[in-house]
Amino acid sequence: MANIVKRGDNSYRFTVYLPKDANGKYPRETKTISIEEKLTPKQLKEFLDSEYLKFKNEVLSGNYVKVEKILFKDFTTQWEKDFASTLALTTYGNHQRKLELHIIPVIGHMRMDQINQFHLMSVIRDMKRYDGKDEPITYHSKQDVYRTLKSIFKYAVKWGVISTNPMDGIEKPRPSDTDDIGKDMQIYEEEEIETLMRMLQSEPELWRIMFTLALAAGLRKGELLGLEWKDVDFANQQIYIHQSIVLTKQGPHIKSTKTKKSKRYVSLPESVMEELKAYRIHWAKEKLKKGDKWIEQDREWLFHSFDGTHLYPTSPSKHWHKFINDRKFKYIRLHDLRHTSASLLIAQGVHAKIISERLGHSDISVTMNTYGHAFKSADRAAADKLNDFFRVKRQS
Repeated sequence: MANIVKRGDNSYRFTVYLPKDANGKYPRETKTISIEEKLTPKQLKEFLDSEYLKFKNEVLSGNYVKVEKILFKDFTTQWEKDFASTLALTTYGNHQRKLELHIIPVIGHMRMDQINQFHLMSVIRDMKRYDGKDEPITYHSKQDVYRTLKSIFKYAVKWGVISTNPMDGIEKPRPSDTDDIGKDMQIYEEEEIETLMRMLQSEPELWRIMFTLALAAGLRKGELLGLEWKDVDFANQQIYIHQSIVLTKQGPHIKSTKTKKSKRYVSLPESVMEELKAYRIHWAKEKLKKGDKWIEQDREWLFHSFDGTHLYPTSPSKHWHKFINDRKFKYIRLHDLRHTSASLLIAQGVHAKIISERLGHSDISVTMNTYGHAFKSADRAAADKLNDFFRVKRQS
């Protein structure tokens, strides 16, 4: 029997025979590897011969461990070390959370070679909320788990731990017809926004400007935290969004916006720009007043701590929660000010492409899917406005 056998388009199986045992049989060890690179026939032969020789030496020296029998939880440790840790901190952290909360508790004890499509489909289908609430998991969270599993098993095949990928054939979770994509979304109506703006006038300048920008520009919390004064263009009445501050396991992390579309200029109302000008003067006075206590020298964060450094990523949401609850006003999440901003623009008839660009969505389809209900309402209102033009007036 050949020692190197082709098993598929890019898969090869190695076989090493051991000396005769006490029963007169010749034990053997096998290993399957996959090759993704394009190689010439000569390069392929040299690579296979080299890898086979390494495998044979491991087997004959007694140092070979059957990697296909490794437990899932142990393999993910190696996957994190050799691959996931090289990713952006936020992406790495997201993979870690999905593993800890949703994946390892279910299949962590299983051997890699025992995990099949049914096990993985169950992991995704039967996901539970880690906070104990009896509410369905969003399809976004299921997609995150899907991506983590997809990556893990891709590298398990690439590194020869398993020969076939059980994630092949498992489709990416998508919203069903009954899913309410915006079910977690709440917004303020126009009269509520007027009340909110009046309440903000009694807030410290930093929080008043931050919450005003969240509403006027539809910014994400991390984008607000990442604003520096050099990003404010007073001449053209716009701000430049190019970075974000997010919380990872290692602490706050400053990162570039995640897509090209996220990096953008957002125009602001003249009244908001006037508030920013006044806040700039206030900011400069605060820095002067702090003296040596102002330790931040490299950046001029719009929204800063007492020493000039950027705010901790959890601070805005905590202050927002306290601000709203102290006034016994209708509570929505800080992130919902972004949704409120989008809904206001839709109600004003602003084109979806413009809204998508302001929000930094990767594609206009994201905007349409997220705010489909608002666009339908706006479409109904537009039709009602046309009603008088097409109403047949009967002769009296």
